[in-house]
Amino acid sequence: MNNIDALIAQLCPDGVEFRELGDLCLSVTAGGDLPENYKKGQVSPSNEYPYPIYSNGCDGNALYGFTDKYKISTEAVTISARGTIGFHTVRKAKFTPIVRLISLIPNKEMITTKFLNYVLDITPIGGTSGSIPQLTVPTVRKIAIPLPPLPIQQEIVNILDKFTSLQAELQVELQVRRAQYEYYRNELLNFEAKEVEWKPLGEVCDNIISGKNALKANEGDYPVYGSTGIIGRSNLYVYENDCLLVARVGANAGFVYKAKGKYDVSDNTLIIRPKEIYNMSFAYFQLLNLGLNKFAVGGGQPLITAGLLKKLKIPLPPLAEQNRIVAILDKFDKLVNDISEGLPAEIQARRKQYEYYRGKLLDFKSISNG
Repeated sequence: MNNIDALIAQLCPDGVEFRELGDLCLSVTAGGDLPENYKKGQVSPSNEYPYPIYSNGCDGNALYGFTDKYKISTEAVTISARGTIGFHTVRKAKFTPIVRLISLIPNKEMITTKFLNYVLDITPIGGTSGSIPQLTVPTVRKIAIPLPPLPIQQEIVNILDKFTSLQAELQVELQVRRAQYEYYRNELLNFEAKEVEWKPLGEVCDNIISGKNALKANEGDYPVYGSTGIIGRSNLYVYENDCLLVARVGANAGFVYKAKGKYDVSDNTLIIRPKEIYNMSFAYFQLLNLGLNKFAVGGGQPLITAGLLKKLKIPLPPLAEQNRIVAILDKFDKLVNDISEGLPAEIQARRKQYEYYRGKLLDFKSISNG
């Protein structure tokens, strides 16, 4: 920030111009039809089709395939004009945009590609109203952004790139740790070749029942759990003991999670209370590892019933062994899933830090274009 402040004091102490994108870019164009030759779904370059095709969408969802010719020959910023309206990113040279994807080629004598992309993060980008909202080229051309001198742009890019790189490194570490967690969970919970007693789940649980709450209100002090977690609030609670919940019906059927404190449970969710011989956390890890969704029945509306779970046989090692396994898996689970102290918490903290400094760095005083 000290370097930026010094540069601003030297190069633009009275503020900066705000210029329209149409004035700052050599071209602002919308994608069109698919090229003549291409391969849909191809995920990396090949000798036959070396150039990517991008459509509207976020991150990897925007890659449509590859082609043998390119429409945009230089590095550019693309903005999604339909669906995920406003999503923008830097694209490397030699690509083909399709449909309504808008490509901006900055005039690098005035603005760098990365600075343009960063400043768009804090710039309102609106689309048209209607049955299919979209962003148009004329609208994009009229978007005004601050234009500090190039040395300031580059210094800002250097700082924000460091934050972006750190977040990316943390995301990679999180993926590695999650893979490690799943590996050890599979290893520790694999009892196929061991002498372990197998019992129906109904015998090692006090009860397996469905919740009753139909959630007609969303106010109160107590959470109402549904198939994906907390789905509302209530003035009344029905349960106050820790238990496991399993999504009973729909696309999330089989999803397992924990409930604590005072709460209620919706009628599309099953409640499981393990007995003392069945460690609660061990049961959670075990059911999670089993992948209960594969036991769902029905086509368009998958269903897991209490009766099905009661009959499901699970290996039951001695309680001491359950506790040992839980102690190991708890550490992994906290590291990769805990939003208060694990890697997700650190990633969230870094993201907030990045957003704070991005806001400070890109907050310029405006001067008249004179």
